[in-house]
Amino acid sequence: MLTEAKIKEALKAVKYPGYSRDIVSFGLVKQITFHDGAVSVLMQLPSAPPEVTQQIKAESEQILKKLSGVSRVQVEATQPAAASASTHNPWANQRRVPGIRKVVAVASGKGGVGKSTVAANVACALQRLGVQVGLLDCDIYGPTIPLMMGTRQRPGITDDDKMVPPVSHGVKLMSIGFLLDGDQPVIWRGPMIVKTIQQFLTAVQWGELDYLLVDLPPGTGDAQLTLCQTVPLDGGLIVTTPQEASLGVVRKGIAMFEKVNVPILGIVENMSYFTAPSGERVEIFGRGGGRAEAQRQKIAFLGEIPIFTEIRAAGDQGVPVVVSHPDTPPAEAFVAVAKALRQKLG
Repeated sequence: MLTEAKIKEALKAVKYPGYSRDIVSFGLVKQITFHDGAVSVLMQLPSAPPEVTQQIKAESEQILKKLSGVSRVQVEATQPAAASASTHNPWANQRRVPGIRKVVAVASGKGGVGKSTVAANVACALQRLGVQVGLLDCDIYGPTIPLMMGTRQRPGITDDDKMVPPVSHGVKLMSIGFLLDGDQPVIWRGPMIVKTIQQFLTAVQWGELDYLLVDLPPGTGDAQLTLCQTVPLDGGLIVTTPQEASLGVVRKGIAMFEKVNVPILGIVENMSYFTAPSGERVEIFGRGGGRAEAQRQKIAFLGEIPIFTEIRAAGDQGVPVVVSHPDTPPAEAFVAVAKALRQKLG
């Protein structure tokens, strides 16, 4: 039997052109009616250009016609009354977070490249350089910032129901990890992730910050799109390792930011090489891939982070190496990246 739920489930196969998120979770499907095999769908597309509207309509009609019991399909797409003809993207409702001067996304194409390690250490390095900085962990399924920054403190609550971010090593923090008990897993669908990230940006009393670094999960999914929709980003920092397996996916992340007009501040190459006790330089994951990719993409190369045991150990102990061993080569590598990033941001 044909139901509204079945129709919605079918429409989830229609992705917004250029993105991995579907039109249903985007909230674009406003009304569904059906009677005697005839299905009518009303959508509201936020100032989409004609070619995007046409593609969504065509794909929706094609998918709905394949449903059992459907003989006729009508898909109508409208735009909000206040939509401007010159606005051609679904991120027109972005708003600056009061008090935060710059918002920077720390992203990677794939997992396992040390993105959170870079985010935590660069945040601490910026703080040591005299910058007021916050660090937002947007990896809802695998939050690691609480461990790396050495705190499980729950946020406080103000009289107007805003969360007060915990502070560790001089950096203001927010993560879903602060709201969970122990190893409790997060088993959520996309809309819950979207709502949580929006609250972390707008329902947290961040105060005055020069920079808010946002540690994103790997890929180009809900977290990335929600961030781009909610606040205007001042730039993206891309973390990679030297090998092609990482760089190939990094290109997709760069392309995503370009689609939403977010400038790429630069690439950081993590796990660049290892120095053996004999002094020999061992390039475990290849050589110079991050620098070469930055040149190919015509973007800045902000530095390379060699493999140091101290970096891993410090993160496990909750005291980033920039804090625990500030005058050592591992810390200096992150400070160099922080200085380059600060120069790019102005």
